[in-house]
Amino acid sequence: MADLRDMFAEAGCAAVQTYIQSGNVVFEAAQELAERVPEIVTEATRQRLGFETAVVVRSKEEMQEVADSNPFDTSGDPRLLHVAFLQDTPGAEAVASLDPLRSPPDAFEVRGRDVYLHYPNGVAGSKLTNAYLEARLQTVSTMRNWRTVLTLLDMVNAP
Repeated sequence: MADLRDMFAEAGCAAVQTYIQSGNVVFEAAQELAERVPEIVTEATRQRLGFETAVVVRSKEEMQEVADSNPFDTSGDPRLLHVAFLQDTPGAEAVASLDPLRSPPDAFEVRGRDVYLHYPNGVAGSKLTNAYLEARLQTVSTMRNWRTVLTLLDMVNAP
């Protein structure tokens, strides 16, 4: 995570913070830079660490919208709710290709560049995976549980 923090700082980002060991980074940057960060950090990762990884970015306002728009009951166990953050907005045809009966009783709802997921029996046995979403929606995704989503929102709202 220290390398990741350094890469964001070297890209010109300020107030760079990481959260847990799964690539969550909170940073400040002008919109123009923030839009280029995925490309810059992906290339830095390839050069410094020898592998390529996708970088998906959401603004403070977008994170607030994600938190405010969850279609599922958020009062229960936050480990049963996830959000797949998509790099690109999928087309209507791609969204329609998702099978709502692929993994009962799991449920999902696509809203723009985000897929809300409810895993009543936990995520481990679900067939609604990143790989499935990426193949059907034809874009990169990264999934976070609801607790992580709310913690990241708290971090971006911290003074």
